[in-house]
Amino acid sequence: MSIEVVVPNLPESVADATLVTWHKKAGDTILKDENLVDLETDKVVLEVPALADGVLAEIFEPEGATVLSGQLIAKIEEGAVSSSEPEPTATEAPAELPAEKNSGSTAALSPAVRKLVAEHNLDTSQIQATGKGGRITKTDILKHLQTGSTVNAAPAQAATAAPTQATEASSVPILPSSDRAEQRVPMTRLRAKVAERLIQAQQNTAMLTTFNEVNMQPIMDIRSKYKDTFLKVHETKLGFMSFFVKAAVESLKLYPAVNASVDENDIIYHGYYDIGIAVSSPRGLVVPVLRDADLKNFAAIESGIAGFGAKARDGKLGLDDLTGGTFTITNGGIFGSMMSTPILNPPQSAILGMHAINQRVMVENGEMVIRPMMYLALSYDHRIIDGKEAVSFLVTIKDFLEDPSRLLLNV
Repeated sequence: MSIEVVVPNLPESVADATLVTWHKKAGDTILKDENLVDLETDKVVLEVPALADGVLAEIFEPEGATVLSGQLIAKIEEGAVSSSEPEPTATEAPAELPAEKNSGSTAALSPAVRKLVAEHNLDTSQIQATGKGGRITKTDILKHLQTGSTVNAAPAQAATAAPTQATEASSVPILPSSDRAEQRVPMTRLRAKVAERLIQAQQNTAMLTTFNEVNMQPIMDIRSKYKDTFLKVHETKLGFMSFFVKAAVESLKLYPAVNASVDENDIIYHGYYDIGIAVSSPRGLVVPVLRDADLKNFAAIESGIAGFGAKARDGKLGLDDLTGGTFTITNGGIFGSMMSTPILNPPQSAILGMHAINQRVMVENGEMVIRPMMYLALSYDHRIIDGKEAVSFLVTIKDFLEDPSRLLLNV
């Protein structure tokens, strides 16, 4: 029985996808749920699994092809056996399968790691794995390439092989040591889409930024007092982000325009609070959405954000994770940024930027004291948010953060 392999349904906001890497070739034996091919969209890399055991009979679209939802890309012959792998006879015991670990198989690797392995023709059995469960991480690959500890066991690709048009955004080329070396690498769809949206935000919005600062000592005291108990009870760490999400949600309730968006000549006011959390992934910046943040407690918020981080590292973020959002929070402080101007995430009308915490001398009640201070930045669309609203919104966030008990009491 023949089974068609088609492109999964893409959301309306994603017009097409690029077929990045075939992990099987025509005639290969495949197992149900085994990843056949990676598809890269403007937002995520999708894996297309096999629907049944059998043989990949035919491939209709090569690597680098642009494909649409529901398009036929391959065909599987269910239950068939590859002619190159005859079934064992009754008098012939099947050969013992090698252990998966260090076998050189890429089946258990993330899409980002698989691409690096394919691009550099690496033998995974020669790479030291440091990931969870003995998995090879992207860092392991880059370290292996930099040290050059072994010779690539896999043969170089033939010059006639179909080129892969999408390269991992963060796959920094390994340039020769000679002076003035250069290498041209095409943007991934994600990187190109991010560039397009950033230009769109600057050209199509009246973007301004207002700044303030917040004393982080009250939140740091709460974390210091309850972090161990919080981890024990909820099995997730208590970080800063849950306080910022809570403060943002309560402030958005007071200033609905900041939670709104522009659609041509209309303003859409949202009666829900889906907070985008900017996350750095191996493919670039992505913004997964924490839905109904107003209905979540601190533990649910922290757990959700931690889950986004893990998915981003492993290339497992889905389209549903990245769709929508009414307001975004980005934290450049984890990279050491002292102050920056975040760019709007269209069609949202505002974005909050967090920054590094630094000990600074402040004046309180006429006396100089040292406090852990953070600069806050709010970029907003001046078309629907007045300066007074923007400044008041940011001051409200500051007030909630400096007196976090208000977040617990809803006052």
